[in-house]
Parts: sequence; C-alpha cells; structure tokens
Amino acid sequence: MSQLETAMGMLIAVFDKYASSDGNRNSLSKAELRSLLEKEFPNFISSGKDKEAIDQVFKNLDDNGDSQVDFKEFMIFVAALTCCCHKYFEQNAA
Repeated sequence: MSQLETAMGMLIAVFDKYASSDGNRNSLSKAELRSLLEKEFPNFISSGKDKEAIDQVFKNLDDNGDSQVDFKEFMIFVAALTCCCHKYFEQNAA
C-alpha cells in the first residue's frame, strides 16, 4: 500500500477503535471523543483534560446536532487540524 493509503487506513482504524468502545461503531460519544483527543492528540490538544474545552470541541464537531461525532465530522476535524499544521510549518520553514 502507498503511504497515503496506509494513512487513510490508520485514520479509519483509529476512529473505529474509539467509536466501538460503547458498542456504536458509527459515531463517537463525548466520552469516546475525550479519550481519543487525550490519547491521539496529546501534543495538539493542550487542554484535552479540561471539560469545558472538550465540550466546546464536541459542540463544534457535532455539525448535525445529533450529540454524536460521526466519521465525516471527525474527518473534517482531522483535515482542518492538518491544514493548520501545514500552514504553521510552511510559515516557520523560512
């Protein structure tokens, strides 16, 4: 598999790992999202253990208002975070 195919597979596997902890593999509950953020983004989410910060991230991600973060909503978050990181490294490379 190519690097990009491997990365895609890893994103799916990480989502499935956390989404399946409550039995619903199709979405992340707030507790599952908190666990994912704390374990998978420890360097990006500095206030990951702050309940208010987690609540705000969850609210922002739950685009359709169903109190769950589905895979599409999760991927939008990952893509936005990746774009921010790319822009940061681009600006600091000079």
